[in-house]
Amino acid sequence: MNDKELEKEIQKELDFEMEKQRVEETVEIIKREIRNYIDKRTKLTNHLIDARKKAVEEYRDDEDKLIEFFDHEKFVAEESFKAIDRRFKELNILQPSPYFGKVDFKEKEFNEKEDIYIGRFGITDENAYEPIVVDWRAPIASLFYAGKLGEAKYDAPMGEVDVDILAKRQFIIKKERLLGMFDSELDVKDEILQMVLSKKAGEKLKDIIMTIQQEQDNIIRQPRKKTLIVDGVAGSGKTTIALHRVAYLLYNYRKILQDKVLILGPNNIFMEYISTVLPSLGEIGVRQQTFKEFALEILELRNVMDFRQYMENIINKDEDFVKDILFKTSEEYINELDKFIDVLNKQYFKIKDLCFDEEIIVKKDAVQELFKYYNTMPLFRRSAKIKRILFSKIRDVRDDKIREIEEWYKKAIADLNNEDKNLQEGDLSYKRKLKIRETIKNVIEAKKTLNWLDNESCTELYNVLNRNKKLTIDDLAPILYLKIKLEGLKLSDEIKHVVIDEAQDYSLLQFRVIKELTNCSGYTIVGDKNQRLIPFIGEAPMDNMNKVFDNIKEFKLNKSYRSTKEIMEYANKYLIGDRIVPIVRNGKKVVEKEFNNDKEVVQEIDNTIHNLRKERFDSIAIVCKNLKKAKIINSLMNKATNVKILDREDIMYNKGEVVIPSYFAKGLEFDAVIMVSDDYTQGLEDKMMYVMATRALHELYVYKIK
Repeated sequence: MNDKELEKEIQKELDFEMEKQRVEETVEIIKREIRNYIDKRTKLTNHLIDARKKAVEEYRDDEDKLIEFFDHEKFVAEESFKAIDRRFKELNILQPSPYFGKVDFKEKEFNEKEDIYIGRFGITDENAYEPIVVDWRAPIASLFYAGKLGEAKYDAPMGEVDVDILAKRQFIIKKERLLGMFDSELDVKDEILQMVLSKKAGEKLKDIIMTIQQEQDNIIRQPRKKTLIVDGVAGSGKTTIALHRVAYLLYNYRKILQDKVLILGPNNIFMEYISTVLPSLGEIGVRQQTFKEFALEILELRNVMDFRQYMENIINKDEDFVKDILFKTSEEYINELDKFIDVLNKQYFKIKDLCFDEEIIVKKDAVQELFKYYNTMPLFRRSAKIKRILFSKIRDVRDDKIREIEEWYKKAIADLNNEDKNLQEGDLSYKRKLKIRETIKNVIEAKKTLNWLDNESCTELYNVLNRNKKLTIDDLAPILYLKIKLEGLKLSDEIKHVVIDEAQDYSLLQFRVIKELTNCSGYTIVGDKNQRLIPFIGEAPMDNMNKVFDNIKEFKLNKSYRSTKEIMEYANKYLIGDRIVPIVRNGKKVVEKEFNNDKEVVQEIDNTIHNLRKERFDSIAIVCKNLKKAKIINSLMNKATNVKILDREDIMYNKGEVVIPSYFAKGLEFDAVIMVSDDYTQGLEDKMMYVMATRALHELYVYKIK
């Protein structure tokens, strides 16, 4: 070893010792902060107990004041507790691993060397102004994810700041100990990326912050008021990008977006699978639903075909069903709905005169003019408005009639002498009551004649259009569309940002409905056109987003970080057009075998699972084309193998060995996958094979039945 190399090694050791000491100091600060927050929580609790005792004493005789005090106090306490509890959880997440990166840089304006450490959350010592750890979502943290050393810039409150990145360093910190560090000259260091990608499925999702690549970080940090369309191959980190973008936006725009972010996912198995990611990023209170749940909640519908039956009909090639999907997800169908709405606008209401006691009080021409005057309002909102106006007219006539009756009564009494008054006053009073009663009866009758302004529900109207067929997910967007166009349905300020995952399965109408309902200034839409199992006519809806959204920015991701090179090269066989670019993580060869029948294949599956368990994999999936095959495989398997079947959307999956139909596996990833395929033909099966193969992280077995 020459002097230069020796000097380098000594410097490396010194740097390691220095960084080791900093980790220890940071952990101590975190522990101190945790103790502070425990004290804060205790003090807040004691303060509330004392305040309640005093309030009970002070307002003992004033129940309203006491209730008012408790309502206000409950709100203040909840907000304080939320803030303390949130920070307490963040500190506990940070304690074992306070940060993962460091950037040395100079701001060009000042030319002084600075460094920042990047972690999952920020830490500032209460005795100092400078942060000890910078939250990865902070604008300055983008320097860590920048592609290379040298010139760069980041957004600051005062505008862009030009810097010179001098060095980047990455750390492996576990259980409060520094285990390793790498000086990274170009991108996120391969060693760290390889280490994280080699992990088991569940662990990998949560460790992704430290391995976000520049192209991914660029998407995450895009301005809030943009519609991002991310078309990425399987394993390119689409879901990860979407979830981290949510965390990034909430961190930087919390006042605007708190409790107003909606994530739409493909199915409940997937939603459960990703449910731990946002809390691990410090975000809770984000609404997560499937499109079906989102629509049913608004429409208050129940009787809709479940996702499983829907997908089974597609996979099993039910011709009438597929034909129906092709029509209902087409632009032609949107045109049909628009024509239907136009006919309703022109012909739905048969306009009539408004009569009161057989006398016309509003002519139908005047009612027609009201319809024209309010023609910017949706039809059913307009009819409700006109009904209120006509009710008001009836009230005016009623008031005039009552006034006339009262004047008649007063005059009749005044015209009587004292003797007649004694004899006739009771009779006149009775007649007065009869006249008032008759007027009220006429009011009721007049209001009844306005029943022509009532309307059927949009669901009832759609059922007529749909010939009363059983509703599927493809009918939900059309019904919502009718509600938007006829009732003016809007979600007002409930939602400020929408994330759509597995967006390749959405129709153009679904996108339109989401846009018109929420009218957000920004959307994050991610999908993989190669994974669309639902048939469509013409261009893929994801290629037509400019017909729905404004301010679009599109991204194409071809690199896959999920699977080994061998698995991705196998999956590439089923792609037409863009191929997956695997990052260099080598693994075992894909095993392909053929069998004569189900019994033979199940014997081999039992053996394979036995061998995979020796490798201590947490998640192993036997992925079949459809539910029928999944049930056959599951029934033939050795009960001692203890494999669970995921045959319903409401089953929670975390880890373990499962048999699962292809459509429930979308979006999920497993340490090892055993694909079972038979009656293979090109077309839909190509996409299905691609979906099935790309679920595997480390090992893939393809078992074909002849």
